[in-house]
Amino acid sequence: MIVLLVGSGGREHALAATLAKSPRLTRLIAAPGNPGVAQHAELRPVAADDVDGLVRLAVDEKVDLVVVGPEAPLVLGLVDRLTEKGIRAFGPTAAAARLEGSKAFTKALCARHGIPTAGYRHCRSAEEGRAAVEAFGAPVVVKADGLAAGKGVVVAETLEQALEAVAAIFSDPGAEAVVEEFMAGEEASLFALVDGETALLFGDAQDHKRAFDGDKGPNTGGMGAYSPAPVLSHALVEHAMAEIVRPTVTAMAEDGAPFVGFLYAGLMIGPNGPRLVEYNVRFGDPEAEVVLPRLQDDLLELLLAATEGGLKGREAKFRPETALTVVLAAKGYPGEYAKGSEIKGVEAAGKRRGVTVFHAGTKREGERLLAKGGRVLAVTALGADASEAQMNAYAAVDLIDWPDGFCRRDIGWRAAAASEEG
Repeated sequence: MIVLLVGSGGREHALAATLAKSPRLTRLIAAPGNPGVAQHAELRPVAADDVDGLVRLAVDEKVDLVVVGPEAPLVLGLVDRLTEKGIRAFGPTAAAARLEGSKAFTKALCARHGIPTAGYRHCRSAEEGRAAVEAFGAPVVVKADGLAAGKGVVVAETLEQALEAVAAIFSDPGAEAVVEEFMAGEEASLFALVDGETALLFGDAQDHKRAFDGDKGPNTGGMGAYSPAPVLSHALVEHAMAEIVRPTVTAMAEDGAPFVGFLYAGLMIGPNGPRLVEYNVRFGDPEAEVVLPRLQDDLLELLLAATEGGLKGREAKFRPETALTVVLAAKGYPGEYAKGSEIKGVEAAGKRRGVTVFHAGTKREGERLLAKGGRVLAVTALGADASEAQMNAYAAVDLIDWPDGFCRRDIGWRAAAASEEG
């Protein structure tokens, strides 16, 4: 089979490495890819949000399946356009991608179908936003209603912070916001592979959103993750699938927008069980870098089954080991950061047993590897438990020579503490 993979981040490197293991794969093309993806695929210089260019590429290369990594092309309707051309695509239509593209859409769906989530107000003006903040009080959560690459959320501890967030959102003409009650608890991520009707459990993980050690600093796209997440017991996973994920899949089908793809449920685990924080309509990043290395099944076979409505009765099998990834980011991220600094030692780090260095924001200039993004590398290691995976990951991180980068030194602290106690 000829497969086209869309995207250029660490998630896409993980997808490429996993797809490349399939005996059914004959060619893997990636657009635009990155130096890590290039280890497994032929790269084409077409941007992930260039829908017209991606459709032309798929037609010209006679692609059998397009696998869409990031959210932007999904929200823009890439799957719809490919389907019109008779090309099979893995990912939701634009209508189904509203689960991520509009937080207000998802909150309204949850309200209609009794799916547990935080109380909210959909705000269409700064005045409405300020009123909602004052009604909920602090702490409170303020979200821009749209795609923001994981950074459009402010968990405000004071009313002043919340009002600043509202002002920032509504500084853009036509902006809308969702203001939510603050949910206390521990956050975790649950993944499902969905074929329009059937939702197949596809692993879980715990991410570290804050930029600095001790969960301090601004929210980012993710500074590291581990899988499985001890907080998600078997009973909690079954509860979340039954009360949150499957009702959402049913609701979307009933509304005429059946969901096909990876459905990523961000969950808050509190005293009354899991509640939905938000949905993403694609695999998480950096969660893909810890879930996919544990997958024992043929990913390509599973994705094909999803596009054919054939997941009923299937099960995805995962290795029992823990995987942990540490993200190396450019200094200044998620704010202003410099590009173009050289990174050394990546090959040495990747030679450690059980370690894979996934490329996220890199480029090649001759023999030199340079940084070109905010989150640049994701160093993933396997271990018998979280403590061993953490030790292996940081041993690999310490082999990478990049003075202009930084990472958190406490990724996996909850799980590592739990494994040491156990």
